[in-house]
Amino acid sequence: MKKGSIKNNRINQEVLRELSSIIRDDVKDPRIDPLITVTRVEVTPDLQFCKCYVSSLGSDELLEESIEGLKNAGGFIRRELAHRVNLRKTPELQFMPDRSMEYAMEMSMKIEALAKAGGMPKDDE
Repeated sequence: MKKGSIKNNRINQEVLRELSSIIRDDVKDPRIDPLITVTRVEVTPDLQFCKCYVSSLGSDELLEESIEGLKNAGGFIRRELAHRVNLRKTPELQFMPDRSMEYAMEMSMKIEALAKAGGMPKDDE
């Protein structure tokens, strides 16, 4: 299976949906922020590894603490994933922070500040 193929994309979507459900409903670690979101997953074509990108509305410290809680519960999450998703192999999960939302908000604020300072033409000009 090639990376980016239709089959790989379907596996990524199914793993994303099930991981979100498992973290939301079944994991009881108090370190994990209730507002944590699995933003995307990347399963390797050989099904050995899965990078899970997570985001939180809280601070960076809260996100790092949540990732530590997820790593601690990784065995449980992987076992539940194996029960819910029918794959030849259940990938090893690697939880990583996704800071793309923070970056997008920062860029949006910079663009607004630049527009207010007169550095950019407005839409109606």
